[in-house]
Amino acid sequence: MRAVLPGKPQATLQAVCTTQWNGKRLVVYISGNALVILGGPHQLLQTIYHDDTQILGAVAIDKETGKIATCSPGSIHIYRPYGHNEDVLKWSLQYSFPVTGKALDSYTLSWGALEELLVGSTTLSLYKTNEQEVLIWRRELSSPATSALFSPDSGLIASNARYDRLVKLWRRLSYGSDDVRFDFSYLSHPATVTGVHWRASEPREQGADILYTICADNKVRVWASTDPHASQVLQLWAELDVQASIQPRNLDSQPSLRPRYVFFIDSHDFVALTKAGLQAATIAERGKHALEHLSEIAERKPEICVVLDNHGHMSAWGFENVGSRAREPKSVFNIAHVENFNLLLPQSISRSGGCVRLLGFCIGDLSTKYAVLAHHFDGRIVWLEGSIDDFFDPSPRRARLQVKSLWTGHEGSVKKMVRTASGQALISRTNDNEGIIWKQRHGNDGTVLSRASFLDSPEHIHRTWLFVDGKFTANLHHHSVSLWDTRNYEAKQIARCEFQLQGRPLCLLELPCLDEKLGTKFLATISSHMEGIVWKLTLPQGIEQEETRSHERSTISQHCSFNLGTATNVVFVIPVDPAGSTSITAGILDTFSQDIALSYTESGVLYTWAAKVEMEKGTVDWLMTAQVDTGISRPFLTSGSSTRKIALVNSARNGLTIWDSRSGQMEFSKEYSPQEMIQDLDWTSTPDLQSILAIGFPHRVIVLAQIRYDYLDKGPAWASIREINIRESTPHPIGDSTWLGSGNLVIGAGTQLFVYDKLITTSDEMITDLSLPTHGHASVDIFDVVALLNGPLPVYHPQFLAQCILAGKMSQVSKIIISLNTALKFFDGDHLDSLLSLSAEDFFMNQQDLLLASTRKEKHSDYAEFSDDEESDSITEGLLATLNENLTKVPMPYLSSQEQMHLADIIECVAMAEKHRRSMDENAMRYIVFVRQHLIRTAQGRKKHVGITWREIAWAFHSGSQDILVDLVSRQFNGRVLWEHARASGMFMWMSDIDALRAQFETVARNEYTKTDEKNPIDCSLYYMALKKKAVLLGLWRMAAWNREQSSTQKFLANNFQEHRWKTAALKNAYALLGKRRFEYAAAFFLLAGNLRDAVNICAQQMRDIQLAITIARVYEGDHGPVLHDLLKDRVLPMAAFEGNRWLAMWAFWMLGRRDMAVRSLITPVYTLLPTPEAPSQEARSYLTTDPALVVLYKQLRDKSLQTLKGASQILPRTEWEFVIQTARLYDRMGCDLLALDLVRNWEFLAQPKDTLQPLNQIPDPRKMLRRRSSLVVDDLPSPKFPAEQRMGNAKGLPTQTAWKEPDANSLLDSFGF
Repeated sequence: MRAVLPGKPQATLQAVCTTQWNGKRLVVYISGNALVILGGPHQLLQTIYHDDTQILGAVAIDKETGKIATCSPGSIHIYRPYGHNEDVLKWSLQYSFPVTGKALDSYTLSWGALEELLVGSTTLSLYKTNEQEVLIWRRELSSPATSALFSPDSGLIASNARYDRLVKLWRRLSYGSDDVRFDFSYLSHPATVTGVHWRASEPREQGADILYTICADNKVRVWASTDPHASQVLQLWAELDVQASIQPRNLDSQPSLRPRYVFFIDSHDFVALTKAGLQAATIAERGKHALEHLSEIAERKPEICVVLDNHGHMSAWGFENVGSRAREPKSVFNIAHVENFNLLLPQSISRSGGCVRLLGFCIGDLSTKYAVLAHHFDGRIVWLEGSIDDFFDPSPRRARLQVKSLWTGHEGSVKKMVRTASGQALISRTNDNEGIIWKQRHGNDGTVLSRASFLDSPEHIHRTWLFVDGKFTANLHHHSVSLWDTRNYEAKQIARCEFQLQGRPLCLLELPCLDEKLGTKFLATISSHMEGIVWKLTLPQGIEQEETRSHERSTISQHCSFNLGTATNVVFVIPVDPAGSTSITAGILDTFSQDIALSYTESGVLYTWAAKVEMEKGTVDWLMTAQVDTGISRPFLTSGSSTRKIALVNSARNGLTIWDSRSGQMEFSKEYSPQEMIQDLDWTSTPDLQSILAIGFPHRVIVLAQIRYDYLDKGPAWASIREINIRESTPHPIGDSTWLGSGNLVIGAGTQLFVYDKLITTSDEMITDLSLPTHGHASVDIFDVVALLNGPLPVYHPQFLAQCILAGKMSQVSKIIISLNTALKFFDGDHLDSLLSLSAEDFFMNQQDLLLASTRKEKHSDYAEFSDDEESDSITEGLLATLNENLTKVPMPYLSSQEQMHLADIIECVAMAEKHRRSMDENAMRYIVFVRQHLIRTAQGRKKHVGITWREIAWAFHSGSQDILVDLVSRQFNGRVLWEHARASGMFMWMSDIDALRAQFETVARNEYTKTDEKNPIDCSLYYMALKKKAVLLGLWRMAAWNREQSSTQKFLANNFQEHRWKTAALKNAYALLGKRRFEYAAAFFLLAGNLRDAVNICAQQMRDIQLAITIARVYEGDHGPVLHDLLKDRVLPMAAFEGNRWLAMWAFWMLGRRDMAVRSLITPVYTLLPTPEAPSQEARSYLTTDPALVVLYKQLRDKSLQTLKGASQILPRTEWEFVIQTARLYDRMGCDLLALDLVRNWEFLAQPKDTLQPLNQIPDPRKMLRRRSSLVVDDLPSPKFPAEQRMGNAKGLPTQTAWKEPDANSLLDSFGF
């Protein structure tokens, strides 16, 4: 935690107290109905709220027992400490008891000896507080006591009332709990007594009571027991004129009006501080005048009175031998008169009257530091520290005291916090319509919040907006809007405008204006009826100068009204969180304009809005920049950021989703505990606009950060990087939270504000789970964490290499691996070039350039064996061994240990693929690399990895090297491919040759039979039945003599199942097996009965193995059977649409012979291509459905045949453009910026047909859309059915022409490849 603002202290004399207890300095004060306990300037020990009262009146702490007493109207509350021996010091309520007599708002409290508590009001009451309160003495008073304090030895009580000139001194006559008696006398003063203070005596100084009184005549009087036989217990020993004690060099015309402030330093504290200072000083420092002066004074052991004014002047006076009968003239002497003694005292009289109460104390027993607590009655407590020699050094010094902490805050519970766009200022509001403007300041100790202004509105504040870094504030009320000047310590309303609006105002937001004048701002509100008003605000001239306070030109006027005209079921409209970025005003209003508002409906549809004010026209233009259908009905809360991210909380308040409004896709989804409900969402961003989200629960905040997209392992796009729990500091639930521009998080709970540092501890469990490369640092900046999680990747990162492989850049991957091996040989652990000295142009080479480069390489390959260069230009076994050894020993920058393991895996996979490079095409290379990686991770027992997906199946499906792939996959499993292996590799999904597929399936059947020592025929029954080889299965049953089902099964299989009788018997057995949940065996009997459809349904529904269902259908009836057609159409395609799986949809359409639809499914959401689409699931809305590798397959298939060209021609050019741009964004989110640049640089769009007049029934030739003539375009269009198609159906697929037409220049150039 960076700092804590524990709450606004009460403006009472007993609102703050401090003591040294159990070796720890404790500071206790009251704020509203909260008791705040601190253990130092930066340590909040505990906050205790009194829910049964609105305000506390006084607090006192017992220096002997550590007990704390507080009072509320009519009651006293006693707290006792616990856990101090276990270093978990806390206080718990011992009991509360009512005060006898008339109930007052405030009492005076004082602890005596033996846990006695003195309570002063209209009476003085003394209680025993051991286990239960016991009233042992009580006396009525003529006037309510404002102060009643025990002396250090508890033998005397000094009490006085408001505006009283008499201090009543009570002397204790007996100490028994049964008979407590006091007598009293008066200490008379010439004017009202304003302060009473007992000298803190040492335990051995019993009876040496010294009382200081401060009077309205600006004099301090010292009372001591100089004559034990006198009628009065204490006699006046000395007095000091505090007004005359400070005589500044430059006197003003009325010096008597300057206020004076006083505190006392006890003699034993002063002597101890001086002694510690002399011991800590060096020999040279001991000779300084300041220490010598202090040493001389300390020998006299004086009591010290420190007098201050509000201009930094200090005068210290010593009282020597206080209480002696023979007082000498030199007993009261001046110690020092210094300047620049700044206690941050008020320079002007405010509503609190400029009252300040000062408490001084030693920091520790052996410390040279002395601290002063300045309790400002305007709502602040300042902790200042300084060494004792700096206090009294007469030589000029710039700063004698340092501010260690400033405690302030609210008196009521924080309800809402609003910040500026830059995050340099914020306002916190309470339910009482009070607001405090805070400004972020950067000091030597880091970022702190300082109170800039206090705003007290007489009306209910509905919404708030800050201008000019918090110098001005606008408040929206029910029927008016007001403007406040918050440059002063107390805010002042400077303008106001009434309004009438249909519906309830929902928000207050600032509108951008291109030709906005200096000092002119525009505010708008939108009602529940989607109607709104725009106000023009004119701020005072010279708003950048702090001294300017002119309000003459401050106005609010209505600029215009508007109606957004959207659906009437809009639930709410909220401003978009600026997320740390300032607003950008463009000259035009388009989808690139910055969002300023977000609305959502009951059905969960989100709308983002941009706007621009037209000053001259007196209008405002609105534009809906995005529409996202989340499918989440009745959302409880939503929040959007200027980085186009939207967070949404469901109606149960425990589910969170994060959406990208550009793509309309979901990036994150999580259900939290139902016991903790989400109540707040706050956005910020790094300097390079990477998003960070704080999720607020009642007692904790979880911080989420963007991480790179991971399509290979299907990892989350957001991760928890920090959890802040405030239960240790306060029991009050969180009211609101917001971010500062520096990355610090401010949390408001109760009367307090907690400022949490932007530094995150690297030992935190969330950071260790992310496996971030922290390189031994104890903490790391939150912005650096996000940069590591979401920044650009080095080219040697395993994710970058994997995406290069998918993009067909195997040559670049080989270069990276070779360059990495070279770089690691000379790597010293400090710096490693993220590009490995490769040129960025290497990643932008198109296929022609690569072909030319490889041709040149082949020409020189005959001389490779004569090269003297030690570095290899290909991946060899020696290079692989050296590289793996280095990867296991050397920690690489920007890689975690887990990522280094992944890098070693992918390098091994690439090396294996390189061995077969000449015998495989690119798609086969893509497939085999990821299959090998999956097998390696499975063998290593890694849980968090994804197996072979339909993406890898699609690559192998479109490969021309399937026979080699089958052989390699079989080798990976040592030639014993079981069904689980075949399913993991997707083998029977991508094999195109039906005969080879059946032969491989029979191999699987044999392996399933022999996988156990007992060789159970049941294990292979389904496979042989699908192959229609009942005779083989019957032979296997003859050898299964150990099986108790052998006889009956063998006899049953010997029948002829072409007959209806035995088909019925097989079906009965199948249904019986279904009842026993033996699904695989039941499917075999359905096949025995010739019922393929039911067997396929069992595999798909009961066994949930869609691959097995498809494989059995293909083996049983081929690729053109009706069961397979219905399975693909009725089950596979709807499943692909429901899941948003475009790879599966492409495969299914291709198997159905709809290659045009297969191409379209790579770009278009699948559910839009089906005649009766199902409502897509949340998974279908995920970012994982738009894999960037889709663009690679789309480009490959688009030019493959006339059907695919036809499908591509049905895609709108803008849709294809958006698809490419979205893919580039995905590459960027993955950290693969080079691949994004390569995509947008080398992409070729289809040429669009010219707008020439042609008959409606004439179908254009799809090949004319190719910009480059392909060497082979397969004519796979179906037989023409219309005359227009007949004319296109010649042997070459070219359209016939009845008349010659002169070609244009573009078509001639196109013929030559331009």
